[in-house]
Amino acid sequence: MSAALVRVPAERIQQAIYLIRGHNVMLDRDLAVLYGVPTKALKQAVRRNLERFPDDFMFVLDTVEFQIWRSQFVTSKEDRKGLRYPPMAFTEQGVAMLSSVLKSPRAVQVNIAIMRTFVQLREMLAGNAQLARKLEELEKKYDRQFKVVFDAIRQLMTPPETKRKQIGFQAKSGGE
Repeated sequence: MSAALVRVPAERIQQAIYLIRGHNVMLDRDLAVLYGVPTKALKQAVRRNLERFPDDFMFVLDTVEFQIWRSQFVTSKEDRKGLRYPPMAFTEQGVAMLSSVLKSPRAVQVNIAIMRTFVQLREMLAGNAQLARKLEELEKKYDRQFKVVFDAIRQLMTPPETKRKQIGFQAKSGGE
């Protein structure tokens, strides 16, 4: 397969980005599918090059995080597909580093698509933050009679909750 023919829809990549420990991450199993390699091979390549993956590039889900994440999937014993072991979670920098570990032309093309998606996600978030700041400035200028209008606009700016985003989580610390 030619590297130029590799096309990964941005929507497919966006669906594979989770919020874990306050970071946007992609999990090893999703990356392996995108790269067209077995998850085991991806993990093995990372383990052979651990010095390239500090904690802010890649981390392994802890027991609590893994159990919460795993409970989101209903699978039979025959169809666990790697759910026996905690997945590796890669931040944007970790995904970029994968291109130096997985050197296939497909890996390079997929990495480019993933990096573009991360940039789009950041731009969307930044745009929403700018809009929120402008709305606050307008609220300060105008009196209470427009409060209903501003509240309605703020509701429209709030992204709808989707079942997919419920998979993303933050582990609780302490004895809760």
